[in-house]
Amino acid sequence: MKLPHCHDKAFVYFVVMMLIMSVMVRQGQGHTCSNTFFSALVQLLPCRTAVSPFSPIPPSETCCNAIKTLGQPCLCVLVNGPPISGVDRSMALQLPDKCATNFDPCELARK
Repeated sequence: MKLPHCHDKAFVYFVVMMLIMSVMVRQGQGHTCSNTFFSALVQLLPCRTAVSPFSPIPPSETCCNAIKTLGQPCLCVLVNGPPISGVDRSMALQLPDKCATNFDPCELARK
């Protein structure tokens, strides 16, 4: 099946972006993260209300369990990765403290 030319470029762009994001997650900040960017992001869906801009809602128990399961390297990569619509990075950085994890704090990469 032959796709139209404009879809070929879009597909190639999508694949390249997914590969780049996957490498970013795996490298982390000198630590390893065994998840791809997308799977790490999906794992943190329960935290969405707690990291929405200006949200007064604390993280739920489900969110905190997801944070603990995901781990510090993957959380730091997500926070320092490409912008995620509807996510306040500073609120995401506060999740480990709000969830009483023993993670080292994430450092924001300077861009």
